[in-house]
Amino acid sequence: MSVQLTDKAAERVVNMLQQRGHGIGLRISTKPSGCTGFAYQVDYADELGEQDQVFESNGVKVVVDQDSLQLIDGTTVDYVKMNALNEGFDFINPNAKDICGCGESFKV
Repeated sequence: MSVQLTDKAAERVVNMLQQRGHGIGLRISTKPSGCTGFAYQVDYADELGEQDQVFESNGVKVVVDQDSLQLIDGTTVDYVKMNALNEGFDFINPNAKDICGCGESFKV
């Protein structure tokens, strides 16, 4: 089981953590949402919970709770510029069977 970051995503996380001044890594989780079922949530990881799994990817700790890991195991997270004004994390999830039209939610 694992979740990976591309070089671009890892670089972005390192920069965000440096600007913030603290944190142990990136927390990725899921929540029920949208028209297809689940949405990704991205936050700073400041501490670890009992159900958290920790992965090391390109020098960055990626923290995922056990329930979310079942939905995103094997996912690669990239950081992309979508256009001149928008940029963000992109999730390449091999478990996703469908993605809503706006890209905000996925189904497994």
